[in-house]
Amino acid sequence: MKAVVDDSCTGCGVCIDVCPEVFEMGDNDMAVVIVDPVPAESEDACREAADQCPSESIILE
Repeated sequence: MKAVVDDSCTGCGVCIDVCPEVFEMGDNDMAVVIVDPVPAESEDACREAADQCPSESIILE
């Protein structure tokens, strides 16, 4: 699985709270993906982060 955060990210931090092994806050106050591909053991948390993202900025491939 691959995760991407698009430019509609509002920097709320939900994804980082749910799945810190995949997401962190970048320099521009937007979330960024720190691993590619997403480790198998983090896929469920990554999906949950995408589901909870209020701006629907996380794209899973």
